[in-house]
Amino acid sequence: MTSPNFYPSVCPHDCPSVCALEVERRNDGRLGKVRGSLRNPFTAGVICAKVARYAERYHHPERLGHPLLRTGPKGSRQFKRISWEEALDRIAEAFLAVENRYGSEAIWPYWYAGTMGLVNRDGINRLTHAKRYSRFYSTICVTLADTGWRAGYGKRWGVPATEAGEHAELIVIWGCNPVSTHVNLMHHVAKAKKRGAPLVVVDPYRTPTAEQADLHLPIRPGTDGALACAIAHVLFEENLADLDYLARVSDTPIAELRAHFAERTPEWASRITGLSPELICSFARLYGSTKRSWIRLGFGFTRSRNGAAAMHAVSCLPVITGAWQHPGGGALYNMGDLYHWDKTLLEGLDLLDPSTRLLDQSRIGAILLGERDALGEGPPVKAMLIQSTNPMCVAPELAKVHKGFAREDLFVVVHEQFLTDTAAMADILLPATMFLEHDDIYQASCHSRIQIHKKIFEPYAECRSNHEVICALAKRLGAEHPGFSMSAWEILDDLLRRSGWPDAETVFQAGGWDAMPDADTAHFRNGFPTENGKFRFRPNWAAFGPQAAVMPRLPDHLPITEEVSAEYPFRLVAAPARQFLNTSFTETAASLAREGQPTALLAPETMAALGLRDGDRVRIGNARGVITVPVKARAGQHREVVVVESIWPNRFFAENIGVNALIGADPAPPAGGAAIHDTAVWLEPVCAQSRPERTERAAILAV
Repeated sequence: MTSPNFYPSVCPHDCPSVCALEVERRNDGRLGKVRGSLRNPFTAGVICAKVARYAERYHHPERLGHPLLRTGPKGSRQFKRISWEEALDRIAEAFLAVENRYGSEAIWPYWYAGTMGLVNRDGINRLTHAKRYSRFYSTICVTLADTGWRAGYGKRWGVPATEAGEHAELIVIWGCNPVSTHVNLMHHVAKAKKRGAPLVVVDPYRTPTAEQADLHLPIRPGTDGALACAIAHVLFEENLADLDYLARVSDTPIAELRAHFAERTPEWASRITGLSPELICSFARLYGSTKRSWIRLGFGFTRSRNGAAAMHAVSCLPVITGAWQHPGGGALYNMGDLYHWDKTLLEGLDLLDPSTRLLDQSRIGAILLGERDALGEGPPVKAMLIQSTNPMCVAPELAKVHKGFAREDLFVVVHEQFLTDTAAMADILLPATMFLEHDDIYQASCHSRIQIHKKIFEPYAECRSNHEVICALAKRLGAEHPGFSMSAWEILDDLLRRSGWPDAETVFQAGGWDAMPDADTAHFRNGFPTENGKFRFRPNWAAFGPQAAVMPRLPDHLPITEEVSAEYPFRLVAAPARQFLNTSFTETAASLAREGQPTALLAPETMAALGLRDGDRVRIGNARGVITVPVKARAGQHREVVVVESIWPNRFFAENIGVNALIGADPAPPAGGAAIHDTAVWLEPVCAQSRPERTERAAILAV
């Protein structure tokens, strides 16, 4: 125990911080205070407000506590209580019937990051592999960013934020909003700012992070690659590139790089990004003249059809300046490859049959509707087991998703904590534990510490963990693997040992284990983890995915985004809301009260041109769907940019369908990935008398 009644814990939610917590178990057995712990230097005692008030979520009166059987139409939220034995027997009977009639690939276990604990998040894959069900291709979050970073660097890691806070002389936050999404980072940014380091933020709108910046670059969505190339142009033209460092680490001759970037001038980039040439040059000079510059690269700017190319282009900049050589200099995208997990037992990789069909997470709507390009060869999906995700809200092409889940011939099992939009579509609904009620192990992307949580509370009512449910189903389905007879603690201990880390008890007693070997590794001082130790300005994109032909040979702007037109003169950004985490916390009164309602943020000039005032309602739409929301003026974004912070449950929209109804699910190159922030839309006032025609709207924006 950290102190009487306080126990060490780890935040399980889908956030880069993966905070070390201290959790109070009160004398009456209830959850009390939740606070940040000092045992993790990145957390540094800081946590977000929504987790600090976790007792509201943990003791919520609407938390699911018992297995339920649907009694009314799909989506009616009409259920009756049944026993666990009946629920598991019904699921097994239905799954075996589907398997016998259509084959095992007609069953699709579907999951994601409602918990980031590796045992309870990833263990569902063990059942998938043991039964040869259709496999799950994760694309909705990091695929584009991962691909773009690895294209140049080979593996994911970088300079810790703790080091940047101590030594960086310039902080650049590019394409993320840590004030809202991983507030711990701002603690270290504040330390750097206190020493005099400027903060620059590159983001399409004036986020809470941008409000704290010394310089905000309100870039047009999907144009980050162009900005990066123009910065590189200035670096070479004004002798701010470290040519000696480049000569040692680049896979491409300096003369070729210089010639390539010579054509990508600030004036060229200005026409694409909407930023003035003067602003681009000013930032490039600041960046190039500050050797201890540190870039935090977020996921946001990569959630575009050209996201992998954009990540590659931006990630080149600290190589060009040689920032990696200096304390506090370099960049951080993700620490994920430091952990080198061997998930053979955890995921049942020894049973994996690579010929089994692989289905794209983001294309769930098209898959459930039987669209052959998404479904591939094999049978239609007839049954699903869903854990730790809410695709009825968070998936793109939401109208297709809703139609797919409404199929009467689709048997759906949902294992959840609350009656979410997806849970409402279940035939069998199972109650899930929260993180305080089971053991698990965690990795992070924004720091490099392995952390373990030991169960603190007994499960609420009849709740069971993901791991327990998978094991119970495996027994009834005839799936065999050693992992199905092991406890969560035994599995995480096995994961650590076979991955080359100390045993679980050692890691737990130490308060976590840092996976970063040393500063030289963080700074790539001994070479990059590529085939020849060089940074790849010329990636072999074909090694990353099937759509390589469209990718640029050298870092560049890739013009394949969903662009504005006379019909669709606006670009939509569906950014994360500060008080939610995907759809987690949308059930708590405090988070709902702080967020208010889903709202479209528009530039004041656009509001004036359309005759809109704060609170007026508008319709936003495209060929995929329409939503109706109030508007609010927000300075610091381009006239054609619309921001709707989400993810709100569907019931908060007049059409009973959320903002993701407007977002496409087509796989972005080269390896797939959801283009969440790459959406062209029209926008019109609800009031018919003042509604401009769409061609008039385009003309207004062009003024």
